[in-house]
Amino acid sequence: MSQISQETADVNAAIDAELQLLDPAVRTSRALAARLLDPEFVEVGASGRRWTYEEMLAALPELDGGGGSGEDGPRFEPSGMGGVVLAPGIVHLTYETVIDGRRARRSSLWRRRDGETGWRMYYHQATPVPAGD
Repeated sequence: MSQISQETADVNAAIDAELQLLDPAVRTSRALAARLLDPEFVEVGASGRRWTYEEMLAALPELDGGGGSGEDGPRFEPSGMGGVVLAPGIVHLTYETVIDGRRARRSSLWRRRDGETGWRMYYHQATPVPAGD
């Protein structure tokens, strides 16, 4: 596989994993979410709060887009998702979401360690978009 083809495959795999993390069925399952979050995971949420791996796994079912609002609750609507390979095994994704009328710009770092086949989110940042922007 050419380098460009491999990079495209890596970005697409990270996008697929990111979309899985936005799915309420994954957000409410600790086991499914744990497979997608790196053990060294850190997030700075749109609220400004810093989350660790364990904190995120514990809270994810009740956070926006999870099961806390029931199956009919608000869901993330992602748009403009794209990515770039920063180095072998490291993909940077950027995109926007809307949930319950609130927009956020998001940035995620995904990594795949040597010997592993799956991608895991290593870092995530969400920044609220001001009204009218």
